[in-house]
Amino acid sequence: MAVGATATKLHLSSAAAAAGRRPSLLHLAAVAVLCSVSYLLGVWHHGGFSAAPAAGAGVGSSVSIATAVSCATPTPSVSTLSTSFSSAAPLDFAAHHTAEGMDEADAAAPRRRAFEACPAEFSEYTPCEDVKRSLRFPRERLVYRERHCPTSEAERLRCLVPAPKGYRNPFPWPTSRDVAWFANVPHKELTVEKAVQNWIRVDGDKFRFPGGGTMFPHGAGAYIDDIGKLIPLHDGSIRTALDTGCGVASWGAYLLSRNILAMSFAPRDSHEAQVQFALERGVPAMIGVLASNRLPYPARSFDMAHCSRCLIPWQLDDGLYLIEIDRVLRPGGYWILSGPPINWRKHFKGWARTKEDLNAEQQAIEAVAKSLCWKKLKEEGDIAIWQKPTNHVHCKVSRKVIKSPPFCSNKNPDAAWYDKMEACISPLPEVHDIKEVAGGELKKWPERLTAVPPRIASGSIEGVTEEMFVQDTKLWKKRVGHYKSVIAQFGQKGRYRNLLDMNAQFGGFAAALVNDPLWVMNMVPTVGNSTTLGVIYERGLIGSYQDWCEGMSTYPRTYDLIHADSVFTLYKGSALLKLASFVMSNSNKLACPNSITQILSILHELVSVGTMEDILLEMDRILRPEGTVIIRDDVDLLVKIKSIADGMRWNSQIVDHEDGPLVREKLLLVVKTYWTLGDEKQ
Repeated sequence: MAVGATATKLHLSSAAAAAGRRPSLLHLAAVAVLCSVSYLLGVWHHGGFSAAPAAGAGVGSSVSIATAVSCATPTPSVSTLSTSFSSAAPLDFAAHHTAEGMDEADAAAPRRRAFEACPAEFSEYTPCEDVKRSLRFPRERLVYRERHCPTSEAERLRCLVPAPKGYRNPFPWPTSRDVAWFANVPHKELTVEKAVQNWIRVDGDKFRFPGGGTMFPHGAGAYIDDIGKLIPLHDGSIRTALDTGCGVASWGAYLLSRNILAMSFAPRDSHEAQVQFALERGVPAMIGVLASNRLPYPARSFDMAHCSRCLIPWQLDDGLYLIEIDRVLRPGGYWILSGPPINWRKHFKGWARTKEDLNAEQQAIEAVAKSLCWKKLKEEGDIAIWQKPTNHVHCKVSRKVIKSPPFCSNKNPDAAWYDKMEACISPLPEVHDIKEVAGGELKKWPERLTAVPPRIASGSIEGVTEEMFVQDTKLWKKRVGHYKSVIAQFGQKGRYRNLLDMNAQFGGFAAALVNDPLWVMNMVPTVGNSTTLGVIYERGLIGSYQDWCEGMSTYPRTYDLIHADSVFTLYKGSALLKLASFVMSNSNKLACPNSITQILSILHELVSVGTMEDILLEMDRILRPEGTVIIRDDVDLLVKIKSIADGMRWNSQIVDHEDGPLVREKLLLVVKTYWTLGDEKQ
């Protein structure tokens, strides 16, 4: 930043000399402002501007550290910090509010909290899928059900989203696949609307999930067995799946026993809380919709995509939605369709539609699939399956005859964060032989988890080598081993089920946990090297793009454990780069009369984007009561983070790096306390 300020001063001085006069008072004021900005950023970079810690907050002796650090006080040495951390009282990572009954509340005296509880109406608040805000947007093509995040500070919640009264820790897997607590998701709408389809039913204080679906009345297991007779579900060649319009995600739930990991999504719509039910069952799912934006996944992500009466109009808008499925399908991947219009001769009366209408719809879908160069493998009973080609050699030749859709020309096929869908085919990587798999052939599961992904082996990811990938895999095995040594419950079967990695990079954290009865949602921040999400999918893992300046597309209380590796360093660096870029690009305007106000306003804006408070509050929203957080970052940042976290009803403790106390990077371990709506303990 100092470099930017110096460059600007030189610019101003040169301009004055050229005019044959000395710098004016306005020029000097601009220079003074830039110097101040540089100084303030330097202070902020080294841990300044931290919020004052709440009185009495903290765990063990680490409280004194968080209280002592400020802009005017030297940061304690690494050895001093290490001594304090090691003497801190241990955290209680155990779950207490379980099926066996509620334990008595913590007897400790109430603490003063920096953040109040949100009102009861926000118990299921999803900031970027807020129902009231969505009504401002067009209903055409369901645009109003896409992500629409708060655009002003006035719309941001600065409070803690409460759990409903009577909330309990979910049942452990695999019991959770079939049963959940009613108090955790107190909605009966689906039990009435989908009663005859065997989705879900109420049983006293519990929900039960029989595993049924609209097009699989005999259960998801039998339905998957029928699919397995048509394509190879059992040899490891299919690992990642996409379920569009997933309902309560029974398809994805029953695929897990077959070592297939499904990303299930559905909008937040009239089917109240369907994705929330899926997550409560311990099944991967996110809020999402096919509307105008691309799905938040890179090209060539999924081995299989599925629609079971998902009500998506595949044949409309020039086949735009099926073109998007083509983008995210791997070469040779499968698309499965059941429900209207498949087997319309049998079901047209039950669907209350005419034969002519259903036949026309199927013919239109068949035409779109053919235009994408897909091959229809089989239509048997209520199931139809198509396969994407393994490369585009023949498909490019066919464009001489089939003009639409054309191949996309300049659009990055992996770009998918608010990028609009287009009616063009995302071209597969070039091949040298008609039998070659575009982008490289994957190993079968589980070998593909640790094999060097084709995107790395081909050099597609700049600056990443095969050796770096191998070392990263080894490193995360070591790190996860350390996590389990400092969190005893991490190795306890059933304690954690839904895990979130906020900065997944190559997915090493998830890979190191693959043998545990849990799953990890691997998020790749858009402000960093987002090309690594394709690597994660090539390993047979799942995830999504995410900007942590915004809310995640999930319900409150989704995850049992959140892992944040260098997330705060990443966003701090991003803000600094943005500000430096602005100053350099606007140096010729800094002498304007309103320059001081403008620069200070921009400085405040850039520094507040993705601030620690915003990110931590979002983490709290999506973390279950008694959930765990592991934050890995520089010690100066962790001290600042802890001062905020201790005012969020979190118990926290800083512990040493796996390589010992002399490493500046350390871990902040957090346990979210149990509290619900109406609790006296605030």
